[in-house]
Amino acid sequence: MAENDQAFKLLEDGDEFALSAGQGGFRLRNKSEGTCAELQDEDAERFRADYEELRTRSPDWAPDQVLAQLWDQGGYGWLAKEEGEAP
Repeated sequence: MAENDQAFKLLEDGDEFALSAGQGGFRLRNKSEGTCAELQDEDAERFRADYEELRTRSPDWAPDQVLAQLWDQGGYGWLAKEEGEAP
């Protein structure tokens, strides 16, 4: 993953989670677990809709609150791999 990091722009950064966008998709990182969900194509489209809806409903939430909600209740954590693994 590190070789492609420059192609991604950091959108949200909390203590536990980080969200980046680039290359037509998203990268949702769980820092404490050392895992990352690479979201492309249909997964990226669904994630964008879920993310925008949650941000609209909860504009005062901190990045970790929003991203943890998407990771757990949104189910994106199931798509995660250990950082450094091939997607």
